[in-house]
Amino acid sequence: MADIEIPDSFPGAGDVAGKRVVVTGAGRGLGRLLAHAFSGAGARVALVARTERDLKAVAAELPGPAIVCPGDVTDAAFNEAVADAAVAEWGGLDVWISNAGISPVVSGPRGTDPALWRRVLDVNLTGAFLGARAAARVMGSGGRIICTGSVLGERPRAGLAAYCAAKAGLVGMAKALALDLAPAGVTVNVVAPGWFDSPLASAWKEDPGLAASVVDHTALRRWGGPTDLPGAYLFLASDASGFVTGSVLPVDGGYLLV
Repeated sequence: MADIEIPDSFPGAGDVAGKRVVVTGAGRGLGRLLAHAFSGAGARVALVARTERDLKAVAAELPGPAIVCPGDVTDAAFNEAVADAAVAEWGGLDVWISNAGISPVVSGPRGTDPALWRRVLDVNLTGAFLGARAAARVMGSGGRIICTGSVLGERPRAGLAAYCAAKAGLVGMAKALALDLAPAGVTVNVVAPGWFDSPLASAWKEDPGLAASVVDHTALRRWGGPTDLPGAYLFLASDASGFVTGSVLPVDGGYLLV
């Protein structure tokens, strides 16, 4: 049997130069971090969040071209408009990162107002679906849809039932969409961060007991830092990940191991 034919070159893992990328939840926290990582790697970035002022501030920080798209990710028409804006500005769309999320801590099921439950699922799960739906309309073969999940989708914590349910549902949704979009050559994957020092986790980081419990359950014995997360997204957005779809990539310092 003949050996593997060695290609003349290999796609660079994390090479996203020239790619057209949407990042939702880009006004602060991990979304802002991802916007910087992709822009610094040569991508063109469409920034999505509710607050226009925050998005303009992020756009001014970036080294490369960016467009600002303020609006609500739970609105189907808004997601379609973002996809159209990318096509109008850059002629197409290569990567959609559904990163917008909220994570209120409540005192168990009796302390969870039904309206809050619905809002958490709308932002974290429905918003991701509507983004993928909009992206699929304009993406060609080689398109990448990446959803920000969480280790809490696999290992829940008290007070976060709505958030944990949304992130667990996100995994099932992404796997189903990976099957739906495979014939079009579009991949769908989930990055599941562990505990990062970000605004979303500030209530945990600032409480000594909760912060210690996070470190105690993380194999690397620390919180994630700003250089720890973007590489996973850059890989899944690059041509090097062309045969990766329907996957969940934990970036958690071993949180799920302990």
